[in-house]
Amino acid sequence: MTADELVAFAEDLARIAAGGGGAKALAGHLAKRANLGVLVEDAQWRHLAAAGGSGMPSSVQPLLEHNATAQFQKLRNGHAGRTIAIVSGGTTLGRLSIFGGGDLDAFEHPARLTASAIAVELAREAGAQPGRRRTFWEQLVAQAYHDAVAVRDDAASRGIAVATHYVAVILETETGEPGAFRAAALDAFRGGEGDAGVLERSGSLVIFVPASREVDASNTRTAATMLQRNLQKKEFDVRISGGVGTRTAVLDLHRSLAQAEAAFAIARRLYGPGRVGVYEELGAYPLLLSGGGADAMREFAGRILAPLRSYDEKHATELERTLRLYFSVGENVKTAAAELNVHRHTVFYRLRQIGEICGCKLDDPHDQLTLRMAIAIDALTA
Repeated sequence: MTADELVAFAEDLARIAAGGGGAKALAGHLAKRANLGVLVEDAQWRHLAAAGGSGMPSSVQPLLEHNATAQFQKLRNGHAGRTIAIVSGGTTLGRLSIFGGGDLDAFEHPARLTASAIAVELAREAGAQPGRRRTFWEQLVAQAYHDAVAVRDDAASRGIAVATHYVAVILETETGEPGAFRAAALDAFRGGEGDAGVLERSGSLVIFVPASREVDASNTRTAATMLQRNLQKKEFDVRISGGVGTRTAVLDLHRSLAQAEAAFAIARRLYGPGRVGVYEELGAYPLLLSGGGADAMREFAGRILAPLRSYDEKHATELERTLRLYFSVGENVKTAAAELNVHRHTVFYRLRQIGEICGCKLDDPHDQLTLRMAIAIDALTA
């Protein structure tokens, strides 16, 4: 751009900012004028805006040189892009990155002007809306709201689109602060209707994932267990441990958070660091950890045995009876077959069915503990 074109470009940025356009509109202006892809991220690598171009990375964090500065600089690994820090008063508020063919260095000045305009916008917002959003989630898990109506009203006043249900996820890295992978983690849990909530506490990243439908909760569990592998694909050198709670109504989010904390603790004790525990897949261990009373034990037994009972009722089978007998005769298939008056191959077939229906392996000690406890509790409380 010529000097006059740069002045006109800067004036356009000022008009956009004065009109309340924000980071997205400012990035869009740069993308349109320079015919480039533009990505804007905040200091925690959260996605703020993207415009123009295609094939842009989800984050430039793994592409930064280890000695990255505020200066306009190349990305590593030969990636066709340039990046510059968004700085206000000596504080780095994020990064603006451009992508495209041709001589990217020729667009250093418009990129700098855009980064400066975005810095003004981010500095204006710092400590205001983000803080108000964080306070909402802190109050929600502290059970400060009396009913769901109060939750929705306060969320709306803070600019939060709250979902009907959520799943709490706790993540912790062995090799750094959670902010380093925050954006990538949030990106992995996208999809549900409503806004996600985020808290950072005691070195852990807590994400409240919207799950208005049960399929959203299932996707969250899958994303959590696959997170380590997906982060490595994006060149994040981190080792993730964590826990996933169950799907609860928004007013009961504290319960999902407590379950995520329990799942995190159990997975770490059973398997060591580097694993994400899913509360619903840990069987009897949450009950053992919490020392649940009679009601909790009955609920646990009923939940574990429910799939078998439903199948038996629908298909007129004897899977629950087969499982009970199989355990009572010391896992002796021949004896169980004689007691049931069926061929031993029938017992083997039923045991495979039981594993598929319950989502477990009968030769796994952890799964077997869960089933044995459920049967014993059911017998005592029937």
